[in-house]
Amino acid sequence: MVNLSVIVPFYNVQSYAPEAIRSLRANAREDIEFILVDDCSTDATPEILEEAERELSGAVLVRHEQNGGLATARNTGLDASRGRYLTFLDGDDWIAPGYYPRLLAAIEELGCDFVRTDHVSCTARARTIARVPHGRRGVVMDPREAILPADRTTSVDYAYAWAGIYHRRLLDDGLLHFTHGLRTAEDRPWIWRLHREAKSFAAVGLMGVYYRRGVASSLTQIGDVRQLDFIRAFDQVVDETARDRDAETLLPKAVRTYCAIISHHLTSGRFQPRVERELRARSAAVLKRLPSGVLSDALDSMDLERASRLRRLRRRPAVLRSKAPGEAA
Repeated sequence: MVNLSVIVPFYNVQSYAPEAIRSLRANAREDIEFILVDDCSTDATPEILEEAERELSGAVLVRHEQNGGLATARNTGLDASRGRYLTFLDGDDWIAPGYYPRLLAAIEELGCDFVRTDHVSCTARARTIARVPHGRRGVVMDPREAILPADRTTSVDYAYAWAGIYHRRLLDDGLLHFTHGLRTAEDRPWIWRLHREAKSFAAVGLMGVYYRRGVASSLTQIGDVRQLDFIRAFDQVVDETARDRDAETLLPKAVRTYCAIISHHLTSGRFQPRVERELRARSAAVLKRLPSGVLSDALDSMDLERASRLRRLRRRPAVLRSKAPGEAA
């Protein structure tokens, strides 16, 4: 019987994949399977994964015929999984020896739908502990209770799918798949849906995932148009939350977070000039279509600099834009 499925997408990470696979080997156990998804890599990653399939106990290799992005690759792994519990790892990250058995023990002891964990953020040689923004540890709660308050960082802002473990009943209930084709912010609609619709969760002080930041090939480091998928992701968060039974209470949090992310991207300085113009035009359109009263309250709750920036953008005249290649009408 497979007790845990670990879903690991890889795309052009030949420099990091060997370390990820070594860390999986240090967690191998009879009841753990590792689903390695090659998202149509064009470097030496496929050869590294073929070797891993032969030599890593519990490894299952799945290949995409065309690149689909992280969300789609994770969905492929979910569809191939057999475990009672599921978790994720990115192909450029790694885990501590024996971490997955400890993670399994935590959710089995608590008996809840999902468990969220801390992690270690790694930039070059620097290491920083990042904790789940939830004060009650080892206590099973209703996930909806961890969404608010609107003006503070909460569990829905800690969106890393690999920082936790999830019972298979969530997959059976349609809560674990990601929005197909999202190239960035794919974890945001996913974590909001979990907290709105799952029945129980807990945060634990377990640490074992090493999250590699600043990877040159990572989409978060690339300023092309794919980064603007955050708009599609947060549109989904707002639309789904607006239909929730507690929309009046939860929507201010969704809108305020959306505004904060827009402000962050406007000042990041990472975008190519054409994409920068597209960002401003699309962000202005977002601010015009968000619920007016909720948006005004959100801006009033933000610091003066960010609020002023967004209010100026909100007053910007609407400009028709041409659709990106492949974008739906």
